[in-house]
Amino acid sequence: MDSIESNEIVVEAEVKDIESTMSETIGKIAGALAKAQSGMTMIECNSSNPFFNSKYASLSAVLEVALPKLNENGIALVQGNRWDNVDNGFFITSMLIHSSGEWIKSEIRMPISKKDAHGIGAATTYGRRYLLSSMVGVAQADDDGNGAIQQAPRR
Repeated sequence: MDSIESNEIVVEAEVKDIESTMSETIGKIAGALAKAQSGMTMIECNSSNPFFNSKYASLSAVLEVALPKLNENGIALVQGNRWDNVDNGFFITSMLIHSSGEWIKSEIRMPISKKDAHGIGAATTYGRRYLLSSMVGVAQADDDGNGAIQQAPRR
């Protein structure tokens, strides 16, 4: 085997190791996601974190806004996690799957503060909430930022 053939085999192996983040085509899921997004609202901060004295939107609040509109437009949500033994990392995965078979996938690496069930659960919930929000394009209400903006009175 000469050096050109050897390099081609290495490149081919590297390409196979790259995990795809979307189906071969995404036209149908893109159109359905655009329709779903047009019906989604900003997510209200409905939970409190007494440790940081702040408010945040819970995972259930994000799901309440996103799931009905996704489902109305033929999009299912699948979320899970995986442990990367090579990198010693914990990943949250989210996949939007359209009824046409097209899909879009993303993942986020999450730090684990405590290596116990509570630490895994907290990282999972946090990762699912932020990953879903970013994939469907919804924002969480910013309680301190919104209060700082002074609006002119409506006429």
